[in-house]
Amino acid sequence: MSSSRHPRVASLRTPERLRAHLEGLGAALPCDDAIEPAPASPLAAPLDLGHGLTAPNRFVIHPMEGWDATEDGRPSELTRRRWRRFGASGAGWVWGGEAVAVRDDGRANPNQLLMTDANAPALAALREELQAEARAAGHPEPVVGLQLTHSGRWSVPRKAQRRPRTAHRHPILDARVGIDSDAALLDDAEVDVLVADFARAARLARDCGFAFVDVKHCHGYLLHEFLCARARSGRFGGASIAARSALALTMVDAVAEAAPDLPVGVRLSVFDALPHHRSEPGGEGVPESHPLPYPLGFGIDPATPTEIDLAEPIALVRALADRGVRWINATAASPYYAPHVQRPALFPPSDGYPPPEDPLCGVTRLLRAARDLKAAVPDVRVVASGLSYLQDFAVHVSQACVREGWFDAVGLGRMALSYPHLPADALGRGALERRLICRTFSDCTTAPRNGLVSGCFPLDPLYREMPERETLEAIKAQAEASGADR
Repeated sequence: MSSSRHPRVASLRTPERLRAHLEGLGAALPCDDAIEPAPASPLAAPLDLGHGLTAPNRFVIHPMEGWDATEDGRPSELTRRRWRRFGASGAGWVWGGEAVAVRDDGRANPNQLLMTDANAPALAALREELQAEARAAGHPEPVVGLQLTHSGRWSVPRKAQRRPRTAHRHPILDARVGIDSDAALLDDAEVDVLVADFARAARLARDCGFAFVDVKHCHGYLLHEFLCARARSGRFGGASIAARSALALTMVDAVAEAAPDLPVGVRLSVFDALPHHRSEPGGEGVPESHPLPYPLGFGIDPATPTEIDLAEPIALVRALADRGVRWINATAASPYYAPHVQRPALFPPSDGYPPPEDPLCGVTRLLRAARDLKAAVPDVRVVASGLSYLQDFAVHVSQACVREGWFDAVGLGRMALSYPHLPADALGRGALERRLICRTFSDCTTAPRNGLVSGCFPLDPLYREMPERETLEAIKAQAEASGADR
């Protein structure tokens, strides 16, 4: 279901019309008239990452889970195919490949990759397949890392078996995952074990040949949640940002001790959003009833929680930079409770809601937050998110923003599923294949929300021919008919 009051991006046709529409929304963005191929394009410029690493261009592939690993957490053929396509993309930086759980109970789904001693060789081979594909395509080898995570509140390590673990109580989100007591809260001793798990996983990632790890602090998963833990007592929470940053800094220190030569990046939700739900069957998303002040978010004003306040995220990034973390992948909110903020789309997933705004407003919000973070901490390399919804104009806006210094690199998520070689086409010939451009139908989210593998069912021929596509279409039809939250 989509909201008919917002035009489709594809209908705008030209950069001039996009600029005019953005101006009308009060959401202006830099946007070039044409895609510039290499070597003139700002996106073709190498990016010095420090640590002896250089990304050969400014395109980044975001972590993209496929819900398709084996039950014991090893790559399947679908996983390997996705990573090979990332290798052939021409992107210079693969940020984490996809989220890899540091232990079994922290898996977001029963088919998420899992870093263990037994699984490490398979993950090493996965990285090498990606690099081999880059070489075969004639591209410089990208900088490839591994994203490490614990899914916390959203953990589902076995089919239909939620196992939420949380940093703090949240009256709205607790109800969504069935928490009715303090039993899901991690105490400080359990957090110490978690730190050791991340450090062990980082050491294994280094031994597998990965160039860096991302210690994931975004999208409502466990480490992001600690940044919001104002009511938590003990060593890892409290009223001040210094208290709520303690776990992030402890994690970085532990990784540095376990793998002293391994760089660390952080994918960070630099601002949060109020949890949303459908206003009525078929209705647009609206915020849940919430207390004021709202003490449960990060990067938003507790007194006016619809307003972004980057003071705390900037303080955290500065503290991380002092620990040697100089790479921030800037994202926002969570796909579980505010998908229109985290992943702008005209077509919601089956458990979502039609957007309460033109999704281009969401794109602008994300890009401006990345810009403001870069301006505040200029020595940090900042990667921007949210560009897939720009569709035909993703490169036009990306190269203009990078040229103007808004951020250092541009990340592609959903677009990398439908059109992985977009970076190669943009840099090689200054043109895109419109038939492959992601139109943000949200099938790659609806499918895993309903126990299917994730992929681009509309545009990727392999997924289009899968029998699961019929199941997916039936699920979407039922969601369209009911208009209810799922």
